[in-house]
Amino acid sequence: MTTTLRPTGPIQEGTDGAKSRAYDVCDNGRPVGTVEIGTDPAFGTTAGVLRSLSIAESAWRRRGRGTIAVLAAEEVLRAWGCARVSVEVPADNEPAARLAAALGYVERGRNMIKDLGPTAPPLPEGVAARPMTPEEFARWSEAAVDRYARSWSDRGVPPEQAMRKSRSDHTRDLPNGLSTAGAHFHVLVHGGEVVGHVWVTVRETGRGEPAGYVFDVEVSEGSRGHGFGRALMLQAERIALGAGARSLGLHVFAENTPALRLYESLGYRTTRYHLAKPL
Repeated sequence: MTTTLRPTGPIQEGTDGAKSRAYDVCDNGRPVGTVEIGTDPAFGTTAGVLRSLSIAESAWRRRGRGTIAVLAAEEVLRAWGCARVSVEVPADNEPAARLAAALGYVERGRNMIKDLGPTAPPLPEGVAARPMTPEEFARWSEAAVDRYARSWSDRGVPPEQAMRKSRSDHTRDLPNGLSTAGAHFHVLVHGGEVVGHVWVTVRETGRGEPAGYVFDVEVSEGSRGHGFGRALMLQAERIALGAGARSLGLHVFAENTPALRLYESLGYRTTRYHLAKPL
């Protein structure tokens, strides 16, 4: 058995320098699947992405085609100058998860979602929430780009890639700052002091239904360990429901075990894993 990749077309390159290319996975010259690779414009041209892999069901009877296809795709990404590669795996795709683990991919984070009930949950006694003021938003914005970049670089992403990702995401998600349509910034108040903040954006989905997403939630450093994180997540639900959403999603880094346990206790379920490995 000889498994090879055969391009199905030329390399596609965007104005931002991002590349992509699709290949047939061939067994002795006969197509048995497809694979698509690219670079991640958010991180830069040295960040590779395994966009998709599909092997015909009948072809799985002879093992190894998927493994060889991924290894060959990684070689192409190395030739493009990529230093790392990432892949997203749906939570219910166990074969893909096993293949990724066998090839050395490690979880970097995961997407989670919660289906919201019909009524907004009450906040714990002694805390209240209100919209963030323009002055508070200005202070948050000044530090947010650096803080988000550090959250990536602390997890092994090269600093220049991490900063590119942070700037790209903030520009995309907050084109008009505090006035961005669908964006809601609230602070949590306890004893007259602001003890944390949450940013929720509510947008229409492809199904025509609004859905909420928690982009940022943080308890002030001196106020941690008192349940304010849970209160902020309850406020996020209140924001989403108030804007007509019936689901609330988020991303959590794999190493953030306290946050992961909090989200699980609140009823969030994992929908997608983000995995990566160095090349």
